[in-house]
Amino acid sequence: MSADILPFERCLVEKYDRPGPRYTSYPTAPHFHEDFGVADYRQAVLVSQQVAQPRPLSIYVHVPFCESLCYYCGCSKIITHNRQRAAEYLDYLKREIVLQAELFNQARVLTQLHLGGGTPTFLSNRQLGELIDCLAQHFQFASEAQREFSLEVDPRTVTPAQIHELRRLGFNRLSLGVQDFDPAVQEAVNRVQSEAEVRGLVEAAREAGFASVSVDLIYGLPLQTRESFARTLEQVIDIRPDRIASYSYAHLPHLFKAQRLIRDQDMPPPSRKLELLELTIERLTSAGYIYIGMDHFAQPDDDLCQARRDGSLQRNFQGYSTQAECDMVGLGVTSIGRVGNAWSQNVKTTAEYMACLDAGRLPILRGYRLSAEDVLRAEVITALMCHGRLRFRDIEQHHRIDFADHFSESLEQLREMVVDGLIEINEAEIRVQPAGRLMLRNVAMAFDAYLNPGTVRYSRTV
Repeated sequence: MSADILPFERCLVEKYDRPGPRYTSYPTAPHFHEDFGVADYRQAVLVSQQVAQPRPLSIYVHVPFCESLCYYCGCSKIITHNRQRAAEYLDYLKREIVLQAELFNQARVLTQLHLGGGTPTFLSNRQLGELIDCLAQHFQFASEAQREFSLEVDPRTVTPAQIHELRRLGFNRLSLGVQDFDPAVQEAVNRVQSEAEVRGLVEAAREAGFASVSVDLIYGLPLQTRESFARTLEQVIDIRPDRIASYSYAHLPHLFKAQRLIRDQDMPPPSRKLELLELTIERLTSAGYIYIGMDHFAQPDDDLCQARRDGSLQRNFQGYSTQAECDMVGLGVTSIGRVGNAWSQNVKTTAEYMACLDAGRLPILRGYRLSAEDVLRAEVITALMCHGRLRFRDIEQHHRIDFADHFSESLEQLREMVVDGLIEINEAEIRVQPAGRLMLRNVAMAFDAYLNPGTVRYSRTV
């Protein structure tokens, strides 16, 4: 069976649909701790620069502000109409940029920039220009052809003319939050936007020369039906974005206050979520999109598909990436970075953030320094999540272990998935079969030394 075929076997999907990490990091963020501080981060940066060829840099900027509350959202955000807060926050971002840049060798090239939120376009285009100018003053930007500068856009907050301005600022990739086009669903989650608005922005992005436009969808939202979501998929396919991310909605009102505004009686049953997932796979693959992994689809000529084919696909907190492995610097409240073998996360409130920077101190709250065993397991999990294949010899040579001996318990855990035809294990490798590509998280979980579903709440794996 072709690797691009994604069979949906309902009985197996139901069997393996259980809570588990998304593996945008390893160990996952709940295992970061406050014993890791600024001194540890500085040491990690220093070590990262002492290798023969230091990694290129990636920067993530968190903009926490939103004009209105989307009831499904579990992200870190601040709901406000006060634009002065954005101006003040930008001033502090500039201070953090200066502090971070002082730590890094100026020869290191910035190849990837991503603005997430919240709503990055809460900042005006003039303010976004100030942010880019500040970054350009303190970091060496890669050439246009070699860089990936992206930002998330709420279609309700920008016009086609502003999309052209964003391109002139240097952004070359856009991610548009759509979630669902059905009016009843939009009302139920307090995010009303028209198909025409989104289509106009995608057309403007193409005219402006953006290299890639992505659309985000969510299945499992209140009032969604097979018929209503089928219409949304048809509309999105007709718009023809380069990439589509279709995420499973995790309804956790005990953790996220906004979700308490969703009526329990409007929530679809678990069986419908699986039906909507099956529908999504069927419609998108029939329309020519390729399943990259973990909710992501792309057109065959997209860079993500090329990276999947040539084995260069990467994964980080922004999802799948085409960039070679980078050291990632997090800027802004709650942002996460990884430099060398250390994860770090910034403080969670703007008050704490500003206080740290007023004191001339990096706003790091917590982090994690990876052990040799962590690095080994992270490499195994990344290979499975990005490539669906793990050659034992590669790991053995890199880490000087006997794979079968070192991971005997993990291989035993995977035996049931072998019997179910989801993966193949032979003397040389683990290979995820087409039927197992929806269960990548389950495969990775066998190699997670910290997995403890009883103490950490995870979204479901399918």
